[in-house]
Amino acid sequence: MAKMAWIERNKRKAETVKKYAAIRAELKAKRDYAGLANLPRDASPSRLVNRCSMSGRRHGYLRKFGCSRMTFREGALNGLIPGVTKASW
Repeated sequence: MAKMAWIERNKRKAETVKKYAAIRAELKAKRDYAGLANLPRDASPSRLVNRCSMSGRRHGYLRKFGCSRMTFREGALNGLIPGVTKASW
């Protein structure tokens, strides 16, 4: 599991992105790049990291399910994810 500090840092970045979203859109529409540079770094949405909702893992993240590949496999094998079954042919 990821350290809680990493998870909390990502939550804080998400709040900052949400807070400055309207200001960023306005500055981008005006093409005021100097104004954009004065905003905090964490106001940029590209600094957010997709993390597993259960373990906090960032690598092997599946967007469709919002979790990492290992968590997805455990949930699928235990029948916790609706509509997902183990393939057999």
